[in-house]
Amino acid sequence: MSYKLRFVQLFKQEKMKEYLAIEQQFARMEDQYPEFPKGKRYLPCTGREASNTLIWESDFETLEAAQDALAFLLNDSRHEELFQIQSEFILGTYTEIYRPFDS
Repeated sequence: MSYKLRFVQLFKQEKMKEYLAIEQQFARMEDQYPEFPKGKRYLPCTGREASNTLIWESDFETLEAAQDALAFLLNDSRHEELFQIQSEFILGTYTEIYRPFDS
C-alpha cells in the first residue's frame, strides 16, 4: 500500500523566478542528502490550482513513513533555513496525505 504526501504552495506570481530558484535549492538538497525525502514538483497547466502554485509530492509505503517524512522536513534545520527565505514569497500553503482507495 502506498501513501502520498503532498505540499501545495501558492506563491506571489511576480516573484516566480525567485521562488523557483529557491525551490531548485530544495531539489538539490534532496539529491545531496540521502535522508531527505525525494519528491516530484509540479506547476499546474490547467485545473483548480492557480499557475503560481507549486505542488511537491512523494509516495511512501506506510502512513507512518509519510508522517515521519513530514516530521523530518518540519524539524530539519537545513530545510527550515531555506524555507524561511522562501516563505516571503508564499501566499498560502497546505499539506495533504492521501491513502489508497481499495476497491
